[in-house]
Amino acid sequence: MTSCGVKSTKTSAIPPLFEVLTQQSDGGANIHFFEILTEPNEIRMLQNDVYLKNKISAADVQKSNFLILNMGEKPTGGYTIGIESVEQVGDSIAVKVKEESPEEGAMVTQAITFPYCIVKINSKKGIRIK
Repeated sequence: MTSCGVKSTKTSAIPPLFEVLTQQSDGGANIHFFEILTEPNEIRMLQNDVYLKNKISAADVQKSNFLILNMGEKPTGGYTIGIESVEQVGDSIAVKVKEESPEEGAMVTQAITFPYCIVKINSKKGIRIK
């Protein structure tokens, strides 16, 4: 006697190494800087941000690190800051930041802007920024 059976295929979804939580053309800090947040009290302050509400769970606070990438004050629109690559190298995470400026003669917003990006790194390993 034979029968059809259901084959169980358990797959555990491995989260990506990083996730861009928000990338905005305005609203960042006046100065150019990168900050790594590792401590729960530092990370909890992000949860109050309008763009990050409901994007950071209690588990994230314990299992992830976060990056704040600020491009500083820019004279016009058209500037962006973000992530070019993230990779695990030995016992640390290497992050390559990508900054873009508007092309010469491009039509851009004629206002001072403050581009920034918030990134979740799904690891508690040390972070090196390139």
